[in-house]
Amino acid sequence: MKITKYEHACLVVEEAGETLVIDPGVLATLPTIANVVAVVVTHVHSDHLHMDNLKKIVSANPELTVYGSDEVLAELAELEAKKVPIENDMIGVGAFQLEFFGHNHAVIYAQVPCQNRGVMVNNYLYYPGDSFTLPERPVEVLAFPAAAPWCKVSEIVEFVKAVKPVRAFPTHNATLSEFGEMVNYLYIKQAIEDAHGEFVKLETGDVLLDA
Repeated sequence: MKITKYEHACLVVEEAGETLVIDPGVLATLPTIANVVAVVVTHVHSDHLHMDNLKKIVSANPELTVYGSDEVLAELAELEAKKVPIENDMIGVGAFQLEFFGHNHAVIYAQVPCQNRGVMVNNYLYYPGDSFTLPERPVEVLAFPAAAPWCKVSEIVEFVKAVKPVRAFPTHNATLSEFGEMVNYLYIKQAIEDAHGEFVKLETGDVLLDA
């Protein structure tokens, strides 16, 4: 598996010549991507769902399928693509086995703002979207949220300690300055390493390959 990180929370996953795109939000500057069989959108916020990015992906890959909650698909009503609603389902599409977890976005203030679905890809990569939903199974690679108005460092640390990934890299990090990354990652990296995992910092366009 090849995982490429783009700005903020967007991931492009390649397996056996096919491609999966996760959360192509407004902050992600994406190239033209070929061989896309599926797009997963974890929730409706614009840093995860951006119509222009989705239209660009669909234009190059008209046979793809978009997976998201009912809320996500309602936002995408004008998008001319096959769309499939997801709950806590397990779905096979092309070279990918997708398993979905959780129900709601983490609380920002006073109430849950929207639905959220975490996703496990090929029982290898886990990405929780904007939540700390646990997959309740071993995780080889974890893409964890590194900063947000709905979390603090201690919660991220407890999440990565509970997941115990073999390798982990930060996503959802656009709100962090260089100094902010240094501070947040100091604690998170230590928690990952204390659990005998490896912390990997990926910049935009960096690739993580099977170990």
